Amino acid sequence: MRVRDLLAPGAPRLRLLAGEEELDRQVTGVMTTDLQDPGRFLHGGELVLTGMLWRTTPADSARFVRTLVAGGAAALGAGEVEVGPVPGDLVEACRRHRLPLLAVPDDIAFGTVTEYVGRHVSAGRAADLAALVDRHRLLVSAAGAGGLDAVLDLLGGDLDLDCWVLTPTGQVIAGPADRLAPADRDRLARAHLTAQQRGHRPPHRVQLADGAYSLLPAAEDAGGTPLADWILAVAGDLTEWPAKRRQLAENLARLVAAERTRRDEGRRLRRRLAEELLDLLRHGTDPAETVRALRASTTDGAGHPQWLVLSADATGLPDGALRPVLEEALPGTALVAARGRTGAVAVLPAPDAAVPADAVRALLAPLEAGLGADGRITVGVCAPAAEPGGLRGALEEARHARRIAAARAGRIRVAGAEELASHVLLLAAVPDEVRRAFRARLLDPVTAYDQEHQADLLHTLAAFLRSDGSWTRCAAQLHVHVNTLRYRIGRIEELTGRDLSRLEDRVDFYLALELA
Repeated sequence: MRVRDLLAPGAPRLRLLAGEEELDRQVTGVMTTDLQDPGRFLHGGELVLTGMLWRTTPADSARFVRTLVAGGAAALGAGEVEVGPVPGDLVEACRRHRLPLLAVPDDIAFGTVTEYVGRHVSAGRAADLAALVDRHRLLVSAAGAGGLDAVLDLLGGDLDLDCWVLTPTGQVIAGPADRLAPADRDRLARAHLTAQQRGHRPPHRVQLADGAYSLLPAAEDAGGTPLADWILAVAGDLTEWPAKRRQLAENLARLVAAERTRRDEGRRLRRRLAEELLDLLRHGTDPAETVRALRASTTDGAGHPQWLVLSADATGLPDGALRPVLEEALPGTALVAARGRTGAVAVLPAPDAAVPADAVRALLAPLEAGLGADGRITVGVCAPAAEPGGLRGALEEARHARRIAAARAGRIRVAGAEELASHVLLLAAVPDEVRRAFRARLLDPVTAYDQEHQADLLHTLAAFLRSDGSWTRCAAQLHVHVNTLRYRIGRIEELTGRDLSRLEDRVDFYLALELA
């Protein structure tokens, strides 16, 4: 029962004095006490009945209410038979702590209230248990008949309970997708991964604009990674539910995990095809063999106008974990093969003329929340291949793009084919020690001068190069006089022995700043 049921017709004549906004709290039982500190006897959800004999000063009220709130009490019933009307300081303390306060008139015995609550709680538990048995039977039959959507439709229609099965990137596997906005799905996925990464015990509670949601992992294999596990999202706060109703949600999570395992079994053939395709691309086999492999993996005979290849690597994940992570994040048409212990390659139809790296980065972005301090996922994306025969070249493009991405900061690092015609590709191919030496030789004198004199020469240099060497434009950007700018550039030339009027020296400075 809920607190509001104590005010319904037929209930004992109680008066509500505070906590109007908390009447939906669950009441699990009754505790009668006049102890000053009854907290150690509270288990959560109790209606606490008291004759207020513990109160000697107004300060006692605030202390007593804090104890009840800390112990998880659902409401307080104050009897007026011993000390008269409920004092204002107790009303104020309950209002401040959002604890429902009910006045028990002097002609209503505590025993009457206790009997009323006990009768309703017992009936509710019996009804919940019977409903649980019936619904569990229906869940099992629905799972066999129509899959997860049938199960979630049953829960929504029978219990008015909205549930969703999400991927770690917030994509909907099952459930009413139109009733959960993409931004909310993204937030739920990130909150779940963050809680899992920090080792918090589920369910994980998230507050969205339309209410609370509870998140449960749906995974049978505890040795995997949360970045590849499905998520069961339930509308409501499971921590406030009765035990039997909470058990129903936990059983649903186990059923979803079993469905995930069943789907993984179905992926075995696609994984073998993906491994075969990757082997063909590595060895430069006749394009006809590539066409055959793609035809075996698609329902339309590989009749796609173009194909996309992604080359990925990961750190901070268990060996072999990146493949299932990409399988959940990418469209179901993707063929994903493992590449060594930490890498993976994906081949999938490209729906558009180009798939920018930003789109792939946005797709994978929620996974950031589940990566530890040293965790990284690095992805290179090729330009779309117009025919299966061009996939080998596309794989090489994706590998080069991945090397560019690896030189960047961030937990999700993606680079696309559009960057392969840039100086960035050349920089990525230079060994780290050579890059550090080049940068230090050119910029260290400038950096040291800035530190010693609190100057701003390095910033001035970057602005000068961005302005294509235009004195007036650069001075305007820096909000300094042109003569001041000329003095600073002259100082940089003296420190480095370079001449910024020469194109070669400008290029060197530009590359050094890029490396920095």
